[in-house]
Amino acid sequence: MNDLAIRDVKIYKASSELKKPISDSTHTLTEISFIVMRIQLENGIIGESYLLSFQYSPNAIIGALKDIVPAVKGHQCFETGIVHQKLENLFEYFGNQGLLRWSQAAVNIAMWDAWAKSQKLPVHKLLGVTKEKVHIYGSGGWISYSIDELIEEVTDYANRGFKAVKIKVGSPKVSTDLERLKKVREAVGDKVDIMMDANQGMDLPSAIKLSNEAKNLNIHWFEEPVNHQNFQAFEILKNQTGVSLAMGEREFDTLALRELISRNALDIWQPDILRIGGVEAWRESAALANSFHLPVLPHYYKDYDVPLLCTIPNGVGAESFDWVDPLIDNPMVIKDGDAKPHDLPGWGFNFIDDRLTEIK
Repeated sequence: MNDLAIRDVKIYKASSELKKPISDSTHTLTEISFIVMRIQLENGIIGESYLLSFQYSPNAIIGALKDIVPAVKGHQCFETGIVHQKLENLFEYFGNQGLLRWSQAAVNIAMWDAWAKSQKLPVHKLLGVTKEKVHIYGSGGWISYSIDELIEEVTDYANRGFKAVKIKVGSPKVSTDLERLKKVREAVGDKVDIMMDANQGMDLPSAIKLSNEAKNLNIHWFEEPVNHQNFQAFEILKNQTGVSLAMGEREFDTLALRELISRNALDIWQPDILRIGGVEAWRESAALANSFHLPVLPHYYKDYDVPLLCTIPNGVGAESFDWVDPLIDNPMVIKDGDAKPHDLPGWGFNFIDDRLTEIK
């Protein structure tokens, strides 16, 4: 018997409190939910991963996760590359992007957790460390917030030591976005960076107008101003306004990164570890970005991203929401706007059993 072989895979759901729905320019979120995967090795070690699912297509993502279980059982937890290629071949018929890529990443992240735990090391130390901590910014600023709610959130971040905050834009009127940005600047002062995120919800003329009119507010960067596949619009926006552009969270590969680099229309690369396919794919995209001197500032998953950012030369910061913190046993500590990787083996945290509901 191989002690490091995957014996069993289980899938769970966990939810964080959401007092009322929240909206960006394109979506309304009615729940904050997570799908958690646990792989158990023959020696009893549990490797864990999670993905942010909200209320979207629950049967589809759960089905995709269940479909990979027979394919990964029996593999050793360090065979991440072998499993990746096996799943690439299996998924080719229905496509290697979308839900199947998410499921591929989920098992990859859990395998890394199990492998690092078996070595009694944190993942970042297993990979090799380049830095001890990274900057982290407070995210939110939902369009559905009232001005009071918006100011309450950004001032809370500032009071907790965050040096940067990001808010949503893409309201029906550019003037509304501009007024909200002004209120945030007044609330946090000049020592806190402000970023804006349109979640692909703006057309090019509106994005140009907002970028130009917000220049005096010293906006640090503009994320996903338009559809993520509209590369020409990114190029035009960059050339006409000079605004720093960020994107990457919607990408399942590096096509957009390569295309925007060729157009000199990207300033910050933001890979999502679940969408892009897991640890190796995340790091490969970061290496490509580094070869063109682009910083990496990933999307959402701070408990995975902070350790990985500390293993690359161009990792500059991570995004922070508090949603997962009440559900795990070792929430990440953020101090003076910086975060350090967990120091326990694996990813350094586990979901609390009582907060999980098994999906059969």
